[in-house]
Amino acid sequence: MKRVLVATGGGDCPGLNAVIRAVVKRAAQERDWEVIGSIQSYDGILREPTEIMVLDEKAVAGIHVDGGTIIGTTNKGGPFAWPFKNQDGTWGAVDRSDEMIRKLQYLGVDAVISIGGDGSQKISQQLFEKGLKIIGVPKTIDNDLSATDFTFGFQTAVQIATESVDKLVTTAASHNRVLVLEVMGRNAGWIALNTAIAGGAEVCLIPEIPYDIEKVAEKLYSRYSKGKGHAIVVIAEGAAPKGGTLLAEKSDEVGYENVRLGGVARKLVNDLKAIGFEADMRETVLGHLQRGGVPIAYDRILATQFGVKAFEMVLEGKYGEMVAYRHPNIISVPFHEAIDSPNFVDPNCDLVKTAKGVGIGFGD
Repeated sequence: MKRVLVATGGGDCPGLNAVIRAVVKRAAQERDWEVIGSIQSYDGILREPTEIMVLDEKAVAGIHVDGGTIIGTTNKGGPFAWPFKNQDGTWGAVDRSDEMIRKLQYLGVDAVISIGGDGSQKISQQLFEKGLKIIGVPKTIDNDLSATDFTFGFQTAVQIATESVDKLVTTAASHNRVLVLEVMGRNAGWIALNTAIAGGAEVCLIPEIPYDIEKVAEKLYSRYSKGKGHAIVVIAEGAAPKGGTLLAEKSDEVGYENVRLGGVARKLVNDLKAIGFEADMRETVLGHLQRGGVPIAYDRILATQFGVKAFEMVLEGKYGEMVAYRHPNIISVPFHEAIDSPNFVDPNCDLVKTAKGVGIGFGD
């Protein structure tokens, strides 16, 4: 019996369970393959005792409709930077990648399918270079991987954010307020841009287009005058004013390397007040609501396509590659191509032009 190990790494994302289910159901058709899952990414392999679970058809029955991941995930540490505490109480990191590969060999693992975003796939590339037979599946609500047209989870995040705008519109109208919705995306503005168009926002602020606070106020004045009117602003967590800096802070969580973003909605409200914009304003931070819950049909389908393709790549021996969606096909690309450059919003792309065409302001 051959074994393939599945690991989910990085932030959680709607559709992870659908990928796992698809891998298992496709593998079951071969009859000589067993699928196991590592608990919380590679931590399950590196921990003592080892934490893995058998993923058979019974274990994955019906999970495609569930959010999260049945094998857990983590965005801290990893095989190349395993956290450990020094005698003086400080934290350090050690490379345990060789040890992990030996453990995988001991467990009889013939191939690994790593489901994760850019950080996870960079680890995949490093492990492949060390000789591990590994395949990647792209996952991120940010949609910031350039090798694939879409990543699963993104459309669900946009749907959640759009439904939030729909709700904010009614309370904004009731109180004659400007309501500011802060969404995720890190350095990419895809969630904010799609949400602003779908929700009918007046202003959309994204990392790729630094904004002028005076022009933001000017746009809002066109919707709000003499104490009446209302408006919706959608702002990405990585947005910043012209000449300003990213609002971020270093995390104190052990093993977490990314800076923590957030607070741009509150800053925008304060900056508008500082230049004399007098409308009643409130901010809403959507946060991790965008990551949780039931994936929409689109993401279930895309995730299922990715899972089936990933296992078929195992059968074909296409190691060192990541599944990708290039409309209308599901293909594979080398890891180095997948992580070579991020997918940011082009300020001159058709979607931005569409937004401006319906009157959405970007503060530029």
